[in-house]
Amino acid sequence: MRQEASPRGTFLQVAASVKAEIADNPDMTHLPSAADLMRDHGVSRGVALRAFKALQEEGVAQPVRGGRWRVVRPGEAIDRRPLHERIAEIITTEGMVAGTRFPSASELADRFGVSRPTVTRALDRLEASGVLTGGGQGKVRTVRTVPIREERS
Repeated sequence: MRQEASPRGTFLQVAASVKAEIADNPDMTHLPSAADLMRDHGVSRGVALRAFKALQEEGVAQPVRGGRWRVVRPGEAIDRRPLHERIAEIITTEGMVAGTRFPSASELADRFGVSRPTVTRALDRLEASGVLTGGGQGKVRTVRTVPIREERS
C-alpha cells in the first residue's frame, strides 16, 4: 500500500503562503485568482476556495463582487454603506454646491474600485432622489442639491 500525501490541511498551507505574500507586499490590494492558486500550488479549485475562506475567517481577505478577493490590512476601516451613499458623501466632503460638475461614472468607478455599470446604477438612484441632475450619455451630471445627512440614534 502506497503512502500518499494527505490533502487535509493543504488549504491551510495555501492560505499561509498567500498570507506571507500579503505581508511581503504592502502594495498588494487583491488576492491572486483561484486559477492562479490552482496553478501555483498544484491544488484543486475546492482547495483554493477553502484557502480563501480561511483567509476571510482570519480577517485577512474579503470577497468582492466578480469572484475576486481583496486584501484587508490590520486597522483598515471598511465602509459597508451602499455605493450611492458613499458617492453622495463626495458632495459634502468636497464642498460641492448646487450647479457644480459631478465626477463621471468612469472617474467614480476608478475611485471606488467597482465597475462603471455599478456606478451608473448608484448615480441613477441619486438622480431619482433629486441629489443630481440627469446626465445621460455624453452629458455632464451636476449637483442639484446637497444631501442632508440623517443622524442615527
